[in-house]
Amino acid sequence: MKKKIAVLGSTGSLGKILCNYISKNLNMYNVILLVANKNSSQLINQAKKLNAKNIIIYNKETFKKLSNKKLKFNIFNSIDDFQKNNKGKFLDYTLAAISGLNGLDPTFKIIKNSKVIAIANKESIICAWNLIEKELKKFKTKFIPVDSEHFTSWFSLKDKKVKIKRIFLTASGGPFLNTNRNNKNSFTLSKALDHPNWKMGSKITIDSSTMMNKVFEIIEAKNIFNLRYDNLLILTHPKSYIHSIILYENGIFELVGHETNMKIPIINSILNNRNFKFKNLYLDLNKLNDLDLKIIDEKKFPTVKILKQLPKNTSLFETIIVSLNDTLVELFLSKKINFFELNNNLINFLKKKEFTKYKKKKPHKIKDILNLANNINLKVNKMLYKNT
Repeated sequence: MKKKIAVLGSTGSLGKILCNYISKNLNMYNVILLVANKNSSQLINQAKKLNAKNIIIYNKETFKKLSNKKLKFNIFNSIDDFQKNNKGKFLDYTLAAISGLNGLDPTFKIIKNSKVIAIANKESIICAWNLIEKELKKFKTKFIPVDSEHFTSWFSLKDKKVKIKRIFLTASGGPFLNTNRNNKNSFTLSKALDHPNWKMGSKITIDSSTMMNKVFEIIEAKNIFNLRYDNLLILTHPKSYIHSIILYENGIFELVGHETNMKIPIINSILNNRNFKFKNLYLDLNKLNDLDLKIIDEKKFPTVKILKQLPKNTSLFETIIVSLNDTLVELFLSKKINFFELNNNLINFLKKKEFTKYKKKKPHKIKDILNLANNINLKVNKMLYKNT
C-alpha cells in the first residue's frame, strides 16, 4: 500500500529534496498535499509531476489567480480550509518544512492528521514545544526531527535506554571562523552569505555566520531530548562531517555524522528504518583524521552567551529571541545595519526588561506566539530606526 504524504514547504530547499525523491518512487507514495506561500508555478509543476490531490497556496492574490484555472487537483488558501474537507488521521508522513514563524500554525495543525511528522521548522520546536509536544501526545503522532544535528542524535538514541550525560552539537563556524574580529571591513554581507559547506537560504546562512543558528539548535535539542542547557555544548567543526557527539553516563560516547547533504536525514525519515542505499557512499578518512573539534569561542561568537539567559522551560522569551533576530537579520540583508550591529543589538535588546519579563510567561496558544512576534517586529523596527 502506498504511503500517503504531505509536504509543507514543498518549493523550499528541503521540500524539493523530498519531492524529487518521491517523483522517482511514485509506486511507493501517494501525495495528498503540497503547500507553498506564493511560488505557484513551481508548486503546480510539482503537483502535476507527483499527481498530488491537493495544494495550499497561502498568498491570497496568487490563490485568487489559481482559483480561476482548471486544475486536476484541489486548491486551498489555508490549512483550515483543507482540513474542513479532509478529516481524520489520513497522512502516513508529513514533512513540515515551511521556514520561519509562518510555518508554526500549519505545522501545529497538521499533527492531528499525521501518523508521523518530520519537523524542519525550527520555530515550532523553539517557540511552541510545550504546545507541539502536547499535540503529539494527544493524537499519538510520531515525531522525527529533520535538522542534521538533531536527526543524527535522534537516530542514535531512538533504540537506547542508556542515560545521556551530554550532547555536543557541531558548528562549521561559518565564513568567519578564522577571520580576525578586529578586521571589521572583512565582515561584509557577501562574505556572510558565502557558507563554506552548506547551500542554504539567505536567512539561515546569516544565522550560521553569527552562530545564532546553533543557539536555536541548542534550544531545540534541549526540548527534543528533554535535557538541561548545561547538558548541551557547541563545538566548532569546520568540515561539518560529524553533526553530534553523544556522551552516555556509562562512559561510552558516539560520534554521529553524514555527508553535508540534507537528502540523508530527509529520506531516512520518510523510510523510517527501511533500507536506503545512498549512492557513492564511502567513509571519508581524511575528514575523520582531521576533525578539528573545539569548544565554541564566546569572544569570537558572542551570541552564544544568549544561552545563559534562557529559562528552564519553554516561555515566550524564545519567541522574543526569534523575532528580534528575524528583524535584525532582515535589516542586515537590506544593508541597513552592519554585521556587528546585528550581533550587538540582538545581545543588548535581550537584556531589556520589556523583553526579559516574558521569561515567566509561557505560550498557551499558537496565537500567543504569533501576536507577540508581530508586536516585537514593529517595536524593534521603531527602536532601530532611531539609531540607524
